[in-house]
Amino acid sequence: MNVWLPPKRGSKGKYLVLATTQYKLHPQEIIQLYGRRWQIETYFKAAKQYLALNKSQIQSYDGQCGYIAVTALTYDLLAWQERQSIDDRILGDLFYLMNEALPDLAFEEALVYLLTALKEAKAEISATVEQILDNFIKLLPVFMQKQLLRTA
Repeated sequence: MNVWLPPKRGSKGKYLVLATTQYKLHPQEIIQLYGRRWQIETYFKAAKQYLALNKSQIQSYDGQCGYIAVTALTYDLLAWQERQSIDDRILGDLFYLMNEALPDLAFEEALVYLLTALKEAKAEISATVEQILDNFIKLLPVFMQKQLLRTA
C-alpha cells in the first residue's frame, strides 16, 4: 500500500493521509483522484441532507431515475448559483431554504407548473422559448403530451 501525506491547504503543520494500492500512480494523480472522490462525497451528503434524496418512496425504476435526475439538477443549479455569488454562505442557505420550502408535488403537477411558468415568461424573453417548449413537448412520450394538452 502506498501512503502519501500532502500538506493541508491553509493549515500549517497538518497533513492529509492518502492511501492507495496502485503503486504506479504519481502523488499528483493520487491527489486528483481523491479530489474527484471528495466532490462525489460532498454531492451525496448535500443531496441526502438538504435535498431529501434518501427520503424518496418511489417504487418504480423509472421514477427513481427521474427523482435522482431532478435531485442532481437541483444540486447543479444551487452549485451554479453559489459560484455566481460572492457570499460564501449562500450554498448552505439555499439548501436550507430549498429543504424547508418545497411542497410535495406530483411529477405531472410540477411539469405543468414549470411549463406554465415558462410560457408566461415567454413574452418577456423572446419567441425562442416557444420553439424550445414545442421541441420539448414533441420529445415527450405521447401519453404525457395528451396529459399536458388536457391540463393546459
